[in-house]
Amino acid sequence: MQSEPETVCNVAISFDRCKITSVTCSCGNKDIFYCAHVVALSLYRIRKPDQVKLHLPISETLFQMNRDQLQKFVQYLITVHHTEVLPTAQKLADEILSQNSEINQVHGAPDPTAGASIDDENCWHLDEEQVQEQVKLFLSQGGYHGSGKQLNLLFAKVREMLKMRDSNGARMLTLITEQFMADPRLSLWRQQGTTMTDKYRQLWDELGALWMCIVLNPHCKLEQKSSWLKQLKKWNSVDVCPWEDGNHGNELPNLTNALPQGANANQENLGQCKSLEYQHLPAHKFLEEGESYLTLAVEVALIGLGQQRIMPDGLYAQEKVCRNEEQLISKLQEIELDDTLVKIFRKQAVFLLEGGPYSGLGEVIHRESVPMHTFAKYLFTCLLPHDAELAYKSALRAMRLLVLESTAPSGDLSRPHHIASVVPNRYPRWFTLSHIESQQCELASTMLTAAKGDVRRLETVLESIQKNIHSSSHIFKLAQDAFKIATLMDSLPDITLLKVSLELGLQ
Repeated sequence: MQSEPETVCNVAISFDRCKITSVTCSCGNKDIFYCAHVVALSLYRIRKPDQVKLHLPISETLFQMNRDQLQKFVQYLITVHHTEVLPTAQKLADEILSQNSEINQVHGAPDPTAGASIDDENCWHLDEEQVQEQVKLFLSQGGYHGSGKQLNLLFAKVREMLKMRDSNGARMLTLITEQFMADPRLSLWRQQGTTMTDKYRQLWDELGALWMCIVLNPHCKLEQKSSWLKQLKKWNSVDVCPWEDGNHGNELPNLTNALPQGANANQENLGQCKSLEYQHLPAHKFLEEGESYLTLAVEVALIGLGQQRIMPDGLYAQEKVCRNEEQLISKLQEIELDDTLVKIFRKQAVFLLEGGPYSGLGEVIHRESVPMHTFAKYLFTCLLPHDAELAYKSALRAMRLLVLESTAPSGDLSRPHHIASVVPNRYPRWFTLSHIESQQCELASTMLTAAKGDVRRLETVLESIQKNIHSSSHIFKLAQDAFKIATLMDSLPDITLLKVSLELGLQ
């Protein structure tokens, strides 16, 4: 700025194979990111490479000098910087002249200008001490002064590093995690048996999500993965390490933060999303022809959404299950389905219906399995124009809500891929049950709307509603929905739908 006096800073940058590996600047600004002077010098070097003179490594230059030149070189160097280097120079001279000194046991001498060997690891410069200090500072502020925002910016930086395949991503996340583990509030909450704040727990969620990205990175070496596994197990064994499912069994339900209900819960956020254009980028190394990164991403998302998983115990973890599922579906809804992607949907729907115990849409599921209503509604909508039979089969299979059944099917033990359902004596604490039941109702309503005019399908959907929906208010809502759909202004009343409405109303 013009009001400030101009200052000259001495900046040194080392780079190796297109990466800045170390920086120093006399300005003294301490931060995780490079100061303006380092950035300025980097840009100058990029934009005007001819203006920065390249020298051979200093060891090469010294090799070309004779004895007199070497003596002159050393004496001039000491004279220019005598106050800083004279004690070091005298110490080194004494060691070199001593036959038994350690320095004489090593062949050659170090050269900071020679760069690393081709086999050596090279990575971007990261001031580890500053990362630790900043995270410690943000955590100590306990959510004040925008500290949560600052920590999220650090997480965003890790994501950026992972995207660029910068090995510092894992290093930086390790430093952040260590500071989180050292937070004194963890032991305080543990002693008092109180739960951590939702804002703070969301930061822990982000930590977990980033570690998942790191350990699943296909470009990492096995030895790296095994070292991370060792580190994660070490953190996990610490007493104060928070549990994903809650705060050591002492969590009390905070129902003021209950999930929004009904069909419009997420809007049988979205408005703010930018309309992104997804394209098929060919993935040459994969086996099947016609596959792209987009088809693989969609397939992985469908596999994840359809997997059978047991509902966790704690309120926060149960809300997280719903929230994560809805976030993933909202991402998928941004993609326009073409013929290639429809094939993926059909293939996955068939796999899930026939998939045995790993599938949430399998024939037999555990009583406390996370319901598939939200996912099945999305699957139904996508499949309906292309394969109505498969769409209904998937949605009808997903209608069940075994946790409310007094007895669960025992399973066919003659078929090895079936697991016998064991009905426990306890009634599980499903804090999100009202949200789940509303999603079940939305799925049924979606099927009723689509089945208008089809007597066989309407009867099948009615049977499913009568068998699986236990809430009288939701059955009444479906009776109203059926009546509205049956008596739309632009067509004659649908007699079958009116009968469905009457039967549900009576029930």
